[in-house]
This record gives sequence, structure tokens and C-alpha cells, in this order.
Amino acid sequence: MNPSHAQSFLEPQSRVQVDLSAFGQNVRTLKRLIPTDARFCAVVKANAYGHGGIQCAKTALKNGSDFLAVARISEAVAMRDAGITAPILLLGEALPEQVSFLVTHGIRASVADIQTARGLSAAAQSLNATLKIHIKLDTGMGRLGFLHPGVVTRQSGETAGIRQIGDIAGLKNLEVEGAYTHLAKADVIDKTHAKEQLARFNEMVAMLADMGIRPQIRHAANSAAVLELPEAHFDMVRPGVAMYGMAPSHEVDITRHTLAPIMSITSKIIYVKAVPENFSVSYGCTHVTTAPTVIATVPIGYADGYSRLLSNQGQMLVKGQRAPIVGRVTMDFTMIDVGHIPGVKPGEDVTILGTQGTERITADDIAGLTGTINYEVTTGLTGRMPVSYM
Repeated sequence: MNPSHAQSFLEPQSRVQVDLSAFGQNVRTLKRLIPTDARFCAVVKANAYGHGGIQCAKTALKNGSDFLAVARISEAVAMRDAGITAPILLLGEALPEQVSFLVTHGIRASVADIQTARGLSAAAQSLNATLKIHIKLDTGMGRLGFLHPGVVTRQSGETAGIRQIGDIAGLKNLEVEGAYTHLAKADVIDKTHAKEQLARFNEMVAMLADMGIRPQIRHAANSAAVLELPEAHFDMVRPGVAMYGMAPSHEVDITRHTLAPIMSITSKIIYVKAVPENFSVSYGCTHVTTAPTVIATVPIGYADGYSRLLSNQGQMLVKGQRAPIVGRVTMDFTMIDVGHIPGVKPGEDVTILGTQGTERITADDIAGLTGTINYEVTTGLTGRMPVSYM
């Protein structure tokens, strides 16, 4: 078989398209909001929130990003294997056995406890190498990091061990390059909690300075803080979701910043049938027609990451009009009612996410119907659909 023919046979009808030009514009837009001397760290973890980690990382760097951030060591390895040489911050756990790769490839490790730091130090000493680290400070997220001394631990009844950071700074073959925190409620209108976190962060940084520890890079700002909390910009910012043209939450207005969604999902109708009244559709017969209509089948399902929770409530775009999902979304197929749209035939273009004509379906629309957030809509794609970049 001709290889080119074989490839065409393998390509499914449903596919994802990512607009890297729009992504680059989003990066430049966000950069204009921060001080000129502040670094820009593009968060490209989780395959760039489902948009393609390598492609988005390279585009971010071309448009002014200084750093990259990932959550897993495997993501950092993939970046280096793709020829990306920019500094990378590993937000997740770093293990002693990974130190050789980290120091060789300029990966910064996050350190959130002294036991981890000791293991990394010992590994770095055995290699006669220096590992750059960023100290994680927990100012109110409750996930990872050293607590503010004003927080009392239940176990010991003592103030939390920020003094341990002094011990970490004294460990051999570790260089404290950065200190950072993560904001839990920067994406709400009421910024009280976020500002309290920033106050704790500033206090902790000042305490470190009193101990002779002055990290070169202080960072706290996620997407929401980049957009709405300039006091959080410090020496570096870490935007994620906003780079992909999605709002951090419904309480953060990104429209005034002209940030454009960069992902679309399209397909083609593979089957059309006219059905009578009282005709049941899909598993469980959860939809029964109330009048004669036309049902079209689209080759996308929950195995592609298209949520089953969209059953009987989602929509797709056909000929510039909204067509409701009828019946349950199945593993590989979803049915839509196109009885109100004249002339629909197999091969008709379908927009699942994105714009068609004057109508638009966003990740927020889908998230609203499934009780989740836009992040999960894009990161939840399984990789079964091919991705093209423009």
C-alpha cells in the first residue's frame, strides 16, 4: 500500500486545530502587562493544557518567554529531546535519581521540604555538580511548601519551619535561585485572600533576607494575577490558562485584553437518517423524539475526551446553526438533531469547539454544561484525535 494512502486512511474525521499565531499574540499581550525587567515563565505543563507542549513552548519562547514551567520530569525530558534549551522550572516533585538530568539540562527543582533538599544535595555532591532550586512557600494554597511561621502545626505545636530554609541554603551543591508561592483565589473578584497571601509571601521573603538568603527570582503571579494583581508580578510571572485564550474563571474578564482561544475541534457527519416521532436515541433510550426529525452521527465520544456529561445537553455547530446533542454521548460517537437545518448530508462539517459562521462554542460553554472548568475541557482530550497547528 502506498504510505501516503495508508496515512490518509488512518486519519479520523474528528480533529483538533491549534492556532499558534494566536498563541504567540496572547503571550505578547500578557508580556505587555508586566514590568519590562520581569521574567515571563510560560506554564506548558499537561501538554500545554492539552494544546501541545512542545509546539506551544517553542512559540512562547519565540514571542518573548524567558522560562518554561512543567509539572512532571517526563515533560522536561520531552522539551530537551525536542531541542528546547530555555530554563525549565519543575513544579512537581524532584527525586535524587533525577539530579544528573536536572543539572545537565538546566532544570530547576522545586523544594518544599528539607528531606527532599537533603536528598537532592547528596545526589548533586556525588556528581560534583550544582543544582539550582526554587523554594516553594505555602502562603495559603495548602498544597506544597513551607508554611508561614505564624501558622502552628497540629503535630508539634511549634511554628512552621521557615528556619529550615536556612538549613537548605547551607546544603552543599544547591543554589537557591528562586522562591515562589501559588495563589488560591486570585481568580475571584474579591482579592482579599490573594492579597493576604502576597503579604505572607513578602513577609517570608523578608525573613529569608534577614537570614542572608536573597533569591534572585521571586514569583507568585498565575494568569489571574498577571491580569489583575500587578503587585504580584515580582521578578517573574507564571501565566498558564490565559496564554491559551481562556479565562482563569468567570470572574476574570479577559475580553478587554483581546486574548483569543487557540483551540478548535472539528469533525464531519458520517451518517444521517430521518426518524419518526417516538424514536429513541442511544444507550438507555434517554432521548425520545417528540416529532419526526433528522439525526446525524458525529465520530467523537468520551474516548476522545468529549465528556459523556454532555449527553442530551451539549450542542455542535452545523451550517452555522446550533444542533443539540440527543441521547447519550457514547465512547466513539455522538448523535445530534439536525431536523431544523435543511440539507444536512454525510460529510457535512461540524464544529465541536470553536466558531462556525456567527455562532461559537467555547471551552467555558462546555465546562458550564458539565460542571467543571475550561482547563479540564482541553486537558481532558485523550490524544486520539490528530492535532494540526497553524
